[in-house]
Amino acid sequence: MHNPLYRNQPTKTDKILDFIFGTLSTDPLKLYRHRLLRRGVVHQHRIQPQLPQLNKAITLSATTGPAAAVDALACYYTIDGSDPIGSRDTVSNGRIALFERGQTVWDTLIWGYVTHWHATIPALTKDVLLRYLIGAWSTEESATEQPEIFADYPHEKRSLELAAMRHFLSLAETPRITSQTDEMGQNFSADSNEQALPDVGAQIVEPADGTIFALNVPARPVPKWAYDAIIYHIFVDRFYPGDGATWHENADDLMDIFGGTLQGVIDKLDYVAALGVNTIWLSPIFPSPSSHGYDATDFRSIEPRLGDEKILRTLVDGAHERGLRVVLDLACNHLSNEHPYFVDAFANPNSSYRGWFTFDDSEIGYRAFFGVKTLPEINLENPAAREWMIENARYWIREFEIDGYRLDHANGPGPDFWSYFNRACKELDPNCFCFGEIIDTPDMLQSFVGRLDGVLDFQINEALRKTFGWEEQNVDELAHFLAVHEHFYAYPEKFRTTFQKTEMGQNFSGERNLPEFVRLAFIDNHDMNRFCSIVAKNGTADERTALLAALNGLLKMPNPPVIYYGTEIGLSQSADVGEGLHANRVPMRWEDDRNFCLDNLSLLEEVKALIWARGK
Repeated sequence: MHNPLYRNQPTKTDKILDFIFGTLSTDPLKLYRHRLLRRGVVHQHRIQPQLPQLNKAITLSATTGPAAAVDALACYYTIDGSDPIGSRDTVSNGRIALFERGQTVWDTLIWGYVTHWHATIPALTKDVLLRYLIGAWSTEESATEQPEIFADYPHEKRSLELAAMRHFLSLAETPRITSQTDEMGQNFSADSNEQALPDVGAQIVEPADGTIFALNVPARPVPKWAYDAIIYHIFVDRFYPGDGATWHENADDLMDIFGGTLQGVIDKLDYVAALGVNTIWLSPIFPSPSSHGYDATDFRSIEPRLGDEKILRTLVDGAHERGLRVVLDLACNHLSNEHPYFVDAFANPNSSYRGWFTFDDSEIGYRAFFGVKTLPEINLENPAAREWMIENARYWIREFEIDGYRLDHANGPGPDFWSYFNRACKELDPNCFCFGEIIDTPDMLQSFVGRLDGVLDFQINEALRKTFGWEEQNVDELAHFLAVHEHFYAYPEKFRTTFQKTEMGQNFSGERNLPEFVRLAFIDNHDMNRFCSIVAKNGTADERTALLAALNGLLKMPNPPVIYYGTEIGLSQSADVGEGLHANRVPMRWEDDRNFCLDNLSLLEEVKALIWARGK
């Protein structure tokens, strides 16, 4: 689920390029992120080894910058599930590991020094959920009254989101935010047309409460089937109404309900299996006031217009009989403002659900997904809210034998929540595949290693689209990027990717890789312009040729591929997602559709051949 700032993007006069990394889409925002992560007390889940094992010590890393006048750090940790509690090298609950000062380096971009610190947690001998806090303080006598600062501070995600909203809303004709305060205590507004960002050098008013970090020791292994997954992504409302049914006649706007159903998916299972894929990813199926379903009002029932529990059972059984696994789309970060728990919490300060959400003095009165009023965020640091959400996921595994989850906006809850989530899901089914949508930089993605089974790789997506869609780089540049990209993830001895020009066109080749962190590749999805659409916008290549070249590259990479419904027949769109993310969610065309043509059919056969070749 891309952030809604998309529609406020600056555009080029000749063509609209992709806007994938919203909060990092401009140089000022990248600089802001860089400075945020170097000013305070920052851990960012940096551990070695990345996949913790029994009987092996774990090294934690942290940095301190100019906004944190400290000279001592400690890690307070527990292995019994309780909260670690400690202050200034004295532990009240749990154990303690003191940090040692490492190298101090000058950082010109923050105009100050950054000091590196390291601590070691002794080897653990049994399966545990490790929970820990990192505190920093000054040992100077004059600082004894100063409160301890707990990592991570400042809160990088929240501060960056606020900065991005300020940055892009300042470009809009009508500002939507009048005032916000970032984690560094810096107030900023969107009343002016200036594009300046908050000053990350602002004095820290008070320390953060800190994060209780969590990780499984040992890390849960990735299901082996995930490495061979070929995933077909179905947006249920736009896929198929079902045999004998039709699309809704009054559905004119892509924000409307079009009438696709779970029965429609059942009726097309043979079609899906014939494509050569082996996994179906369904868009959210929970009750929701929208067509996309990412704003659930109930996580343990099915949207009536899509079907019911009996139909889902039939769908899962039918898929499994055909060798297809079924993955559900789940948004743990937020829900609908019509959800009964939020309605009660919003109306009643004494509600038992009040702590499940974060109420504040913002314009809407609570923390929401990029400030969108209809999408209040769930406070998953609240133990009761966390357990409730995890049990929602366990329900569908237990009752319907769901094979896994695509986890929407997984960087919202953060890596620690997924340590709890992944552990609980795999207690029910060790083969449950949990992968996240995390639109961020590779170094940030690494913080999810050992906490999720994998992520959707938006860097690969961007590289494939730049090469075959926008023609912004050539195949040699793509090959170089992929080689460096894989080397970054520290598996060069197991993984080699080449990209060659041959008489038959371009070709990828890759060796087998089992990195215990799966990065899925794709050329388009439900939040970005369809691939054929960007080729048409670029205007320099034949859509069919470009699509086949991109799919050929995608399907010959070692990364598990994801194919968005309709891509196999060259489905395109008329509007741009800059006008709304719904623009690419057009209804699927079938052979009895008057708009379906022989070109669609012949393209389908070529794409099927590529997919089946991948499966072999």
